[in-house]
Amino acid sequence: MARIDLVDLAQSYSGNDADPESFALKPISMTWRQGGAYALLGPSGCGKTTLLNLISGIVTPTRGQILFDGKDITPLSTQKRNIAQVFQFPVIYDTMTVGENLAFPLKNRGVPKAQIDARVAEISELLDLTPYLGRKATRLTPDAKQKISLGRGLVRSDVAAVLFDEPLTVIDPALKWELRSKLKALHRALDLTMIYVTHDQTEALTFADTVVVMHDGRVVQSGTPQELFDKPAHTFVGYFIGSPGMNIVPAEVSGREARIGGHVIALQRSYDRMSADATIEIGIRPEFVHVATPAPGLLQAQVERVDDLGRISFARVRIGGVKFAARVPQGFSIVGSEVGLVFDPGRVHVYADSRLVEGTA
Repeated sequence: MARIDLVDLAQSYSGNDADPESFALKPISMTWRQGGAYALLGPSGCGKTTLLNLISGIVTPTRGQILFDGKDITPLSTQKRNIAQVFQFPVIYDTMTVGENLAFPLKNRGVPKAQIDARVAEISELLDLTPYLGRKATRLTPDAKQKISLGRGLVRSDVAAVLFDEPLTVIDPALKWELRSKLKALHRALDLTMIYVTHDQTEALTFADTVVVMHDGRVVQSGTPQELFDKPAHTFVGYFIGSPGMNIVPAEVSGREARIGGHVIALQRSYDRMSADATIEIGIRPEFVHVATPAPGLLQAQVERVDDLGRISFARVRIGGVKFAARVPQGFSIVGSEVGLVFDPGRVHVYADSRLVEGTA
């Protein structure tokens, strides 16, 4: 188990002299605490798997250092870093039994048989694999095989960290929730540092204590799931987290007012020093703006459709050339194609060049 420090870590597959903007991973400095559950979240090509491979030692960084408990392990091989890695597709030994698969990493390291048996029993119980310990691993279902792969990564109690690279991709959707819950329970029970790569926000938010959101090779925000939802530090985070994502609308902002097409929206904080050269936008989550009967003083929008999600409905509307999502209050009936929008001022965020502007109270 280890605290992991990334110090000015960067990666270019074209060499150190390449254009900095072409780097697959732009410089990152951050610390991950021992025993934490982290998720690297972002779309394909954002750099999350590159970062995981740098930590594991599969890839050597172009720049920077990786420290485990203060020790520079950047030049060390994967084996010497003492990490376990679980991949997208299950890696198991079909000719071995389930129990032998779980025991293999420990047997390889010369652990006494009594300790191996005790650890295999503990991990198999946590993963509901005990009834299958004597069975050959071949012909098991994909989710059972991935459980074995997970178990083999977790069976060593001395690992510095356990890395998961989209481990639920091949799992049936109906079983993903069960395995995510198992992983969360395993983290609590074993107190291991776990780092989980995924493009699925549900997986990230239900597994991790801290979610690291990546975009275009950069970490754009790191925080708890609640922090990412309530206060996105970047417009990409607002858009990527949540379903539907945050509404992002170009606006003119001055003092405690934002203007969209001449309509004034009240702001809870004051913004008096906005750069004249910056692209200014406001962001608000659909949950905190609702449709109402058109009336003077309300921003008017054209309704394109209504999405009924069961417990809540969202109207998809258009404000000029901008698409927008807004909550439909329970019992409210949309008549015609025009509605008014009511904003919660405390939930409106201001962004300059895609970055959150704090404003003053």
